[in-house]
Parts: sequence; structure tokens; C-alpha cells
Amino acid sequence: MLPVPPAKRRVLCLWFPRLAAERFMRREGVADDVPVAVLRDIGNMQVIHSLNPAAEAFGLTPGQPMRDAMAMCPELRTRLANLPREAAFLQVLARWAGKFSPWVRVEGEAGLILDLTGCAHLFGGEEGLARQVEEDCAGFGFTVRLGLADTVGAAWALARFAGRGAGSLRSGDAIDAEARATRSRAAKRRHWERGGAAPKMQLAEVVQAAIAPPGQTRGALAPLPMAALRLDPDVVTGLARVGLRRVEDVMGMPRAALARRFGMQVVRRLDQALGLEPEPVSPAKPADHFAVRLSFPDPIGLEADVLAGIDRLLEPLCEKLRKKGRGARRIRLQAFRTDETSEILEVGLARASNDPDRMRPLLAMKLGDLDVGFGLDVLRLEAVLSEPLQARQHRGHLEASADVAAQMTQDTEIDDLIGRLGARVGLEAITRVHPASSHIPEKGAIVLAAAWSEPCESWPEPELPRPLTLFPPEPVTAAEVPIPPETFKWRGRHLTLAQAVGPERISPEWWLDEPEWRTGVRDYWRVDTKSGDRLWLFYAHGAAKTGGWFCQGDFG
Repeated sequence: MLPVPPAKRRVLCLWFPRLAAERFMRREGVADDVPVAVLRDIGNMQVIHSLNPAAEAFGLTPGQPMRDAMAMCPELRTRLANLPREAAFLQVLARWAGKFSPWVRVEGEAGLILDLTGCAHLFGGEEGLARQVEEDCAGFGFTVRLGLADTVGAAWALARFAGRGAGSLRSGDAIDAEARATRSRAAKRRHWERGGAAPKMQLAEVVQAAIAPPGQTRGALAPLPMAALRLDPDVVTGLARVGLRRVEDVMGMPRAALARRFGMQVVRRLDQALGLEPEPVSPAKPADHFAVRLSFPDPIGLEADVLAGIDRLLEPLCEKLRKKGRGARRIRLQAFRTDETSEILEVGLARASNDPDRMRPLLAMKLGDLDVGFGLDVLRLEAVLSEPLQARQHRGHLEASADVAAQMTQDTEIDDLIGRLGARVGLEAITRVHPASSHIPEKGAIVLAAAWSEPCESWPEPELPRPLTLFPPEPVTAAEVPIPPETFKWRGRHLTLAQAVGPERISPEWWLDEPEWRTGVRDYWRVDTKSGDRLWLFYAHGAAKTGGWFCQGDFG
């Protein structure tokens, strides 16, 4: 029995040139004859990011400033681009493309790459598969352009440039700038070769032009413009200036001279498109999904029954988390009512965990907010946010292990307390203070969210004592001399000096421009007054602003 030869590698590229605009039309129910443009902020202006066919009919193009577009089409309907939502929607299209091949990856902002090796015959061949893609996308309401070739680079090029020639990038290339004899010969050319619109191709012709037969990659790439090699625009412009406008212009050139003049990017992209350098299709690993559900034969409505259902769901959910080495940070409970509506409860944990005993009390606290209506028939529990959970290494001897166990128990109790308080007021409202690496008194500590930070093990002691209460500098009426005044006025009170200890000189952070420190270097004094006040005064020597005496703290 003869061995079966391996299947020839075939790659399909799908490009959605109007993805953002058509997604907006689909969501908002905009008619096809309404011109729509999606904008992006580039620099200090808004430019067109995506257009629909109705807007293109007015002569609008991607990259055009909005002010010019509105002048050409006053009835243009615009909206700002939402790039994260578009990326998420492209992942949805990648899941749809999984029906054609298990190897799918996202390419750029509006493209998909599929490795079709051994898959096309399931859809009636490559042309049948291409027609199926066109029909599906037309049903979705999206425009798609496809390219099918032996390599990723060639498929990418055909999807975006199939049927397009190399355009002119210089004004001198226009036929009007040529000599009279050249213009007379050009009159015999077909009208689209003289700058007119090319005749429209039928769907079957477009599909056929975008498919390079096996082994014909070089011939399919040759007439395409240089931008089809996935080069930077500056490189494409540099190549056009020396007359290299089509891919065939660089295919036979010496590689060393080409790389020396225009960089290795041109050589590498050309090798990838021709298959001389491998470029595998590596699909992104699907995100881990942790969820369990429980259906009831009869509706439930008692809080005890709901809690019993949660107990049955927690252990399978935590088992899924343990298998992946992860812990839940946020848990969502979905309760589906018999009237086909649902209630959603969410709780957060101060530390990632896969222990049911730490999740159950938080969910039990929220059950009072659950409206069961006429009864619940389905409960669904999902870990919507999870983190890697590292196992702790215990020390060997018994006494040390007991210390570690006690420390772990103490940390767990603190985390559980933060979680219970967070279920009431929100985890973001619970904060802790950490030391900061700054010698400035008011910048010596930073406030962090308790649920997303570790406790500070040791607080660095300052060389000199700091006041119990620290507040913004308040002016003190006294003689402007760098010696503690015998009498001064602060907060409307006349105080008399009893004792002063200092000075402690603190300089501003010269690499920062802070308005509060424009008074220059400060000399801090611990001042005791005869009335019993213990204050923290400083004398500002004056720099960009007038100096003098100020009070910044109270020792209590």
C-alpha cells in the first residue's frame, strides 16, 4: 500500500474592510442608504476609521479628516470608534470561522487567518468554501474580502489587493505630464488604463481572482502593489521613488542590495509571502471558562433552598479552578426565574481562592437582595475573574510548620474580613496605607486598595519624630527670620514659644515641579507653646514664591 502524500498547505485570509461601520449599522439598525463613518482620534484631529458603501459613494476615504468629510457629505452620520469592543467582536467572528478550520487566528484590527489544509473538500472545494464564506458574511451584514494561497503573506496580499494594480505615487507619473507623442499613444488604451473607473467584477470573478492555485504563489503576487508585502508606508514610498511599485519588481533583485538599501523588512516579508520563510498559523488559546449550573425539577423560593443549591455548585466550581491552578477573585450568581427573567449577584474576594468555605459566606450575605419572583428553576455560578494561585511552601520541622499554619490562618481571617466588608460597601472602598519612597513629609505614604495589595510587614521609622496629625501647610503670622519666633499667630490664636527643637532641613524634589514646594527649602521645628500646643512649624526660605513661617502638623 502506497503512503498517502501530505496535503498541500493552503491558507485563507478574511479581511473585513468595513467592520466598524457595519457593526455600528447592525447594532443601531441604520439603513444601508445612510452614509456612516466611524472616527478615530489621531493627534489633535478626528479622522475616518471605517466607512459604509453609502459614504464611499460621496468620495470619502479612510484616513480623511472629519472636517473635510462633513464638507463633502453634510448628512454623514458619525460616531467614535470603540477599539476594545471591535476587538472583542472580531473574536466572535473568529469563533464563527472555526466552522471552516480549527486553526484560526486574529490578524490585525479587522482580519482573520485560517489554515485550510485538508479542510476545503468538506465544503465542495476551495471555490465552494469561498462562496460559503461570502454568503455567511452577507447574512451577517458584513463585507468580506478573502485571499486563498499557499502562504500567509500571499493570502493576506490577495485579500486586500487582488484585482488592484500598482498606483502612481508621483505627480510626474500622470499621463498629462508626459510628452505629446506619449499622450497620443495613450489615447488608444482602454478607458480604465487612462484613469477611468475599472469595470466591476462579478462575485465569481472576484472569488477566482482572490484564489491562487497551488504552486502559483509567485505568479499571483507579481502584479500586486508593493504594499501587498505588509511593508511600512515609508518603505513603500521609498521603493516607489526608485521605480519599484509591483512585487515582481523586487522578486529578481539581489537580496543583499535590497536589504542594504531598504532594510531587512522587505527581504523578510518577500520570503514569507513566497514560502521561503515559514510563518505558521498559531491560534490563540481560548480563555479558561469556569462556570457550573444547577436545574431544579420544581421552582424554589426559600433562602435555605437557594443556599443549599449554592453549596452543591461551589465544590464543582472550585474543583475546576484547582485543576487549572487558579483562584476566583469575583464570583457571579445568576438566578433564572420561572417567568424567563433573571437576577444577578456578584461578590469579590480580597485574595484569589478556590476554597468553597471562603466563598459561601459572601454569597450568603447577598441572598437578602435576591428577588425570586414566582420561583427559581436554574442557578448558575461563574468565576468571572480569576488569577493564578500559587501553592505555599511549608518549612520542614514541626514548630516552623505550626508557625506557618498560624500565619496562613491569620492572613485568611483578614482577607475574609475584607471580603465581608467589601460585600457591603464595595472592595474599592477598603484601603490600606503603605510607605512610599519619598523624603517629602506629605508624600511619605500611599493609599492602596486592600483587596489588591499585601499588608506592609514593617514601616520604616524616620530619623526624627513626625506629628500624629499632618495637614497642608497653614500660614503662621510671625517675623520672617529663620529663628523660631517668641510669639506668633496661628488659626486666629496668639501663641507664645516655650521650647523649639530643630531645625530639620528638607529640600524639594528637584526633578518635579510641585506648586506647594515653590517656596524652596524648608527648615522644620518641633515647637512647644506655653498653652500646651505641640506643633510642627517650618520656615520656607523662598524660591519662586514668597517664603515665611507655616504650620504643617500637630503632635497631639
